[in-house]
Amino acid sequence: MKPVLTLMALLALAACGADGEPVKPTADASVTLGPGGVSSRASVGITRGPVSVRVGL
Repeated sequence: MKPVLTLMALLALAACGADGEPVKPTADASVTLGPGGVSSRASVGITRGPVSVRVGL
């Protein structure tokens, strides 16, 4: 859990514009109900020009 929180903190720092203008982060979450049960998915990311970084949880 600590590595995930550390990574999210670093993404938040990068998204706040520490080196330039602010970059707005994106977030996505979903819950799916299927024959195998309930599953959830979440991700956070940033995009700047042609570079996109996304972390899935």
